[in-house]
Formats: sequence, C-alpha cells, structure tokens
Amino acid sequence: MPTLALTELLGAPVMDSSGRVSGRVREVALALQEDRARVSALIVKTRSGDRTLSLLSVSSLNGVVRASSPFQDWPVSQDAEQFLFLARDLLDQQVIDINGRKVVRVNDIDLLEDRFGEHPGLRVGSVDIGARGAIRRLLKGIVPAVILHPLLLRIPPRLIPWDYVDLLERDATRRVKLKISYERLARLHPADIADIVEDLAPDDREAVFETLDDEVAADALGEIEPKVQKAIVESLDSDRAADIVEEMEPDAAADLLGDLSAERSEEILVQMQPEERQEVTDLLEFEESSAAGRMTTEYLSLRFDGTAYDAIEALRRFEGGVESVNTFYLVDSRGTLVGAVPLPNVALASPTTPLLALAQEPLISCHADTEEKKVAELFDKYNLLTLPVIDDHGQLTGVITSDDVISLLRQKL
Repeated sequence: MPTLALTELLGAPVMDSSGRVSGRVREVALALQEDRARVSALIVKTRSGDRTLSLLSVSSLNGVVRASSPFQDWPVSQDAEQFLFLARDLLDQQVIDINGRKVVRVNDIDLLEDRFGEHPGLRVGSVDIGARGAIRRLLKGIVPAVILHPLLLRIPPRLIPWDYVDLLERDATRRVKLKISYERLARLHPADIADIVEDLAPDDREAVFETLDDEVAADALGEIEPKVQKAIVESLDSDRAADIVEEMEPDAAADLLGDLSAERSEEILVQMQPEERQEVTDLLEFEESSAAGRMTTEYLSLRFDGTAYDAIEALRRFEGGVESVNTFYLVDSRGTLVGAVPLPNVALASPTTPLLALAQEPLISCHADTEEKKVAELFDKYNLLTLPVIDDHGQLTGVITSDDVISLLRQKL
C-alpha cells in the first residue's frame, strides 16, 4: 500500500474544483471517536483564513491535493475538540510504544494511502521515531526531493505501527476523548506501566494517572520509585489521589503517605473511606524501618480449630493482594498466633482435615519492633514467602510479604 509522510503532505498546494490553487495544507486531522487511524480532514491555510477540507471532498493526493468541491464550500476551520491534529499534537511529542513498553518521541508519521469508495483516503500507518523522519523534516525545502528521496532510502526505518502507540494528552479537556487509547495502556503489567511513567515528563505522568482506573493506577503506583511516586500524588487532586491510595495495599499506602508532608497526607486521608483510612492511619504510627512499618494488615487469618474447608471459604472471600494468599495464619480467641498453614497443604487435604494438623513447623514470626535488616535475614534463612508480625502479647498484627522485602533490598542498593 502506498505511503505518504506527514512532512511531505504538510505545505502541499490545494486546488479547488475549478483547478485554482486556493491554499496549502496546514494540518491533518483525525476524529478519534470515529476512527483512531483514519484521516478525517485537512486544514488548509488560505488568504481568508484556515478552512476545513473533508477527505470525502478530495479527488487526488498526488503531490497536489485536488478537491472535488469549490473553495466557497470549505467551512472556516475551528480548533474543534473532536480533532487530533497530527502536526501539532504528535510531531516532537512523546508517545507510548505499547508493544515495546517504552516512551518514544515522534519525528514523522507515515500515512497509508487508501480509498473510501470513489475518494482517496489516508490512514495513519506508523510513527517514525528514527533518523529517517528527523532528516526528512530537517532537509525539506533545502534539498530537492529528487536528491532527498534516494538518501532517505539508505537510512533504515525505525517505525512503530499505529496500533502499538498510545497517546499522551496533557490538556484535561481532551482526556475523555483519549481514554479509549489509555484502555490499551491499562492492559500492560503494572511494572511496565511504572517503567513508562518514570520516563515521562511530570505533566504527562499526571495525564496517565488521571485516565487510568483506580485499581490499575494503584498497582502501577506501587511499582514506581518513591521520589516519582511522591511527585505524582502531589500533582493529583486530593479526591483522585485518595481513590488511588484506597486501592493500594495498606502498607504501600502508608509508606507513600508517610513520605508526604503532614498537611498533604491529611488532605488525602480525609477523602478516603473510613475503613481504609483507619488501616493506613494505624500503620503510619509505626517506624518505617521496623517490621510493623513494612507489614500489611491484609492477610488470611482463621481460628485454630477450623478445617481445610473453612480455609478454602476464607480464600474465596479474601480481597487482599495475591502476595498474601500463600499462607493461612491460625489464631486463638484472643488473636494470639498459634500456627501457619501453607496453601498447598490446604489444597491437597480433605475438607474435614483440622488446620492444626496441616500447620508447618517451626512457626517463624517476628516482633513489631524488629529491625528491617533482621526481617530480611529471616526471609533469607528460612526461604519465607510471608512473615507474621506479632505484638508484645503474641497477637498477630500483620504480615510482611516477599515483595516488601524485595523493595527494601532494592532501596539499599
């Protein structure tokens, strides 16, 4: 399928149906809500101002744009919200390569020539992020096309198919329109989203988190390095920040709010639901470098006299993170920790098997005041996936998961 670079189309003369040159191409517009790839119109610069020329009124695109309608039928162009303008909104801008899971800068755009019935059409085929697009733009109008084209053919293209591109938009009035593309971004792993966000400019980071749903935003935020994490939350409205923080694991939420100013942290806590607010507030009382400061309050806990059936039912109802589901902790009527049962033991047992009969020995735990260095040593020594945290009375207060220890070790590197 023939291709046409956006750079080559911009500035091209435009003839109306009488054959008179009426202006030159100033912009190429997409109506994203109709089709995120199909060019909807050309914006033509004329002596009387910008005019909008629908692609349905174009008869040919061979070096010169020929319209099948008279000049007076071209409406005056308005910077309508329904349009994405390729030159203004994409050239030199950052976009997300969904397939490559990275942020790239657009040097040019390759358009595919197609037909819509009797009319020629254009679709965005790919974005050019390599030297070819940059050189084409740099030398346009300086080096004759007959010399430039052979030169460009010798430069290997670096293209990203349009289907693998997600758009970034800073203007809040346009974010609803672009949300459809962010839905594709949301399907990436949270760690990949985090890598992408860390490469963005501050305004673009905010744009991403304003459009992702609460759960995806929370998962991604939990993977971002603390300094960037803090900057993102400080840039968001308090109610939006609260919605995201509510979806985070309590320990991660407490760590985040603990890094903010007391005033900002309070603004977010006030907007949170009472139950989530209480969980996070309780954790904020602990020293971050202690076991209690690293633990989560979302874990699987059952009475010691329960059965394997009770454990499976508890697992079905559990709404915490997957990091905490590998062990069931057994407590007595006072909440004292008396045992730990690995998930595989429950899965392989008959429903009537007592949980105490499935408990592993020895029972490894740590006190809430245990230093984080000792916590890491316990995980290493006993090959733990989770570590229960107890208070002065031996009561279970929380659980430290392996991902928390990994985060701790990464911070020490």
